[in-house]
Amino acid sequence: MSCRAVIFDYIGTLVSPQNYTMDASKQKLYHALQAEGFNTTQDQFLNVYNAAHEKYRKIRYGEHREVTNAIWVSEALCSLGYRVAADDYRVKAALSVFFKDFIDTLELNEGAKKLVKHTKERCKVGLISNFTCAPVIYASLRQLGIADFFDVVVVSDEIGWRKPHKQIFQAALNKLQVQPQNAIFIGDNPTEDIQGAKEVGLETIFVPSQFNSLEDLTNSKQEPNYIAKDLQSITDHLNKFFVTR
Repeated sequence: MSCRAVIFDYIGTLVSPQNYTMDASKQKLYHALQAEGFNTTQDQFLNVYNAAHEKYRKIRYGEHREVTNAIWVSEALCSLGYRVAADDYRVKAALSVFFKDFIDTLELNEGAKKLVKHTKERCKVGLISNFTCAPVIYASLRQLGIADFFDVVVVSDEIGWRKPHKQIFQAALNKLQVQPQNAIFIGDNPTEDIQGAKEVGLETIFVPSQFNSLEDLTNSKQEPNYIAKDLQSITDHLNKFFVTR
């Protein structure tokens, strides 16, 4: 194999949230919406928010179609009697508060910066992330100091499709201007990353994370081309990996 590009998954593979709790972020979202003039009780809001979130979670994970957070937040508010659209500036302002918590908890996994830097010196580098708000991914890449290593960043929010759907992988390949047989995908999710990338024709590397273990990979029945014990081991063997393929 002649490798012209390496594409990474993001959350779980290169970065991980530390001490993040969704409940705390949802409470901050509620208070931010209150500050924007949406006056409801916390229980009222969280009940309709959770219902809307579950509705779109089934679409996102079942059909692999991405739905931005603003859609289910605005739908929740509409169910409480407000007339508000997903692009309302008040919804966007509240979601900025909601996501700041998440961004601030993200930390680079051990060996991540060394790996992407090492890769950038040898070929094109891409990133594919399943995330409902693309600006959060770009902001966190800048905050962590690794944005400049990526030639291409593809986020499901912008593409409309989530991994493992082939469209999001193909979008990255098109932007990188490489064929799937000349690219490698590195990820931690057996289904979204390994299965999805394999179905497009990419070489795959699985790396365990706080979200997915080697046992999860075994149970998934997916067979990546290479199993790494951690990111550091990929960095240490990347040159050999290219040569042997």
